[in-house]
Formats: sequence, C-alpha cells, structure tokens
Amino acid sequence: MRGEVLHYDEDQGFGFITGADGNRYTFTRENLRRQAAMPKGAAVEFQAGGGQARDVFSIASQTASPAAESSISAAPAQAVPAASAAQAQPFGRSSEPAEPTDLWGYFWRGVTQNYFNFAGRARRKEYWGYCLFWTIALLMIMGVGVFADVEMGNFDNAEVPAMTVGLFGLFLLATFLPNLGMIVRRLHDLGLTGWLCLLILIPTFGSLIILVFALIPTQGRENQWGPVPAGLII
Repeated sequence: MRGEVLHYDEDQGFGFITGADGNRYTFTRENLRRQAAMPKGAAVEFQAGGGQARDVFSIASQTASPAAESSISAAPAQAVPAASAAQAQPFGRSSEPAEPTDLWGYFWRGVTQNYFNFAGRARRKEYWGYCLFWTIALLMIMGVGVFADVEMGNFDNAEVPAMTVGLFGLFLLATFLPNLGMIVRRLHDLGLTGWLCLLILIPTFGSLIILVFALIPTQGRENQWGPVPAGLII
C-alpha cells in the first residue's frame, strides 16, 4: 500500500503513516526496509496489518535521482498530491475522518482490524463504545446458552448448565486479546505506558484503577503513541 509519512522521530525510532485507504498506521525503526531518512510528507510503500505499517520504504529513494530527492525534501508541498495534503490536516480537525467514529464501528474494528493491535491510541468514546457492544454481545451469547440448556433439561436435572458456561468461556477467550488491546490503547491515549494494564491483576482495586483511567478525557495533543484520534475536535 502507498502512504505518506505524517511524523517520524529519529531518536525514538517511532512514527506514523497515512495510508492510501485513509487510515493511520504506526511504524518503528525495525519496520523500515532500509535505514533511511523519513521526513514528514515523504511518499512510502508499506505492508499494513493490525494498525501497523511493516516493510516500509521510501518511493522517492527508488524512483527519483538524488537531486530530485533533495527537491522533494525541500518542497514537500509541491511533491505531495492534493489528496494526500488533505489527509495531512491537523490531527483531530478533519471534517471527514477515515476511521469510524460511531459506537458500533469502534466495536467492530476492535474485534477485526485491531484484534492484535497494541499500538496507537483509543479515545474515551471508542473505549466505552467497544464496552457497550461487548456487553450486548455477551448477554446475547448467554441468552443462547440458557435457552439451549433449558431445552436440554440441564436446569431441571440440577446439572451444570454446560452450554451457558461453555459459550461464556469461549466468548471471554475469543475477546481477551481485543479487550487487552483496547485497555492498552486507552492508556496510550492518556500518555501512559500500556504496561499499566497489568494493574487489572490486582483483585478489585486493579479493575477500579483501570475504570478511573477509562473515564479520563483524551490527551489533546500528539504523543509518542500517535496523533489525536480521529473524530476528536481540539
């Protein structure tokens, strides 16, 4: 996929790209095909997956002469197409964000595109939208399990409601990684390290601490984990 470098910190070896599909992807120094300068506005090719760009390399370095590359670096506004320039608007101010900003869209992306994504940021609305539909899905799964157990007579025989317990366990297992990734990205959105998600291992108090973090508004500026999430007006 083609894209444009929005930011790259040489010292930290971290940056992010706007892809041709309109989504933003993070990348690190290890994701570069070769060690090369990645100035803002540089056109690149990369492989996208889970919100992260891999195998990133500059298109200009392969198609342009050194003199042309210097010209591109000196005048990026002339080298970048108008459509790409529109995507490079100040973060959080786009009138047509490419990423979903509705509650269902946040949940669906959380269990599909962001299933293994522990990078980037998740605004407060995204976190609670995900939690809302996760709870609805859990209740539906439990309802199916209870109905199946009633039909099988498991409750009448005082047996363990195998279908209810089984479906409940499978659902928790299937959504464990998306849930953990959402907590990590919510912490990143506050400018905090994702390792704080381990607080949830502390009985009772850990969950309360994570709940408090989930209620804190978005950090209204770009941080080391990415730009201000789409749809947020600063």
